[in-house]
Amino acid sequence: MENTGEPVISLRGVRADLGGRPVLRGIDLGVRRGEVVALLGANGSGKSTAVRTVIGQVPVTAGTVELFGTPRRAFRDWARVGYVPQRTTAAGGVPATVTEIVSSGRLARTGFGLFRGGDRRAVRDALERVGMADRAKDAVTALSGGQHQRVLIARALVGRPELLIMDEPMAGVDLASQEILARTLKDQVEAGTTVLLVLHELGPLEPLIDRAVVLRDGCVLHDGPPPRAVGQHALPGHDHVHPHAPGTTDPIRTGLLS
Repeated sequence: MENTGEPVISLRGVRADLGGRPVLRGIDLGVRRGEVVALLGANGSGKSTAVRTVIGQVPVTAGTVELFGTPRRAFRDWARVGYVPQRTTAAGGVPATVTEIVSSGRLARTGFGLFRGGDRRAVRDALERVGMADRAKDAVTALSGGQHQRVLIARALVGRPELLIMDEPMAGVDLASQEILARTLKDQVEAGTTVLLVLHELGPLEPLIDRAVVLRDGCVLHDGPPPRAVGQHALPGHDHVHPHAPGTTDPIRTGLLS
């Protein structure tokens, strides 16, 4: 579906290095209001680095990054942005309750002041949306991997962001949690949230994806409909980028994903 909304994320000619090694080699990436864009590619292709340049965790060596039309270095309205990191990079051993972790995502809205009734209702609502309201008082260390991921997503949603950035939200998550997360994201998209996702495979999120950007060696290989939709000739040597089934190409063996 064509989207003509205003740019929410804009990367132009972005280059970035990690440990002295070039990871992004001049990529262009735009996400418009209301779009759901998936970043795909093999491990080491630059997917996570790209989203981390957007939120300022990785400095760029060349090019420009803008959020809501503002250069990232001057952007201050972070309450408009929700971020879900890879679960392996999140603090899984923090001695905190589920409610405390989710409440931390509300701080930008409260100005780091006292929580009020509306803030507490927002926390309860976020937990209900990810099916974790019954675990509100539990320690996060007692949760399964899928439950922990749901808490991280609730933390991102509690501030009611206009832009949601998620890095591998389905990685290592059980099927039941995948289905809950897919429904939660569908509700966000229907409410008008703009979404940028780093994905290993499209999986249950495939129906939500408007556009896919495939990276290889820090360069954009494809930017358009999800590769399954564009056909096997659009990406030479590769058939599909989605969970494989009998009779289809395994995305791991194609080299696009790993």
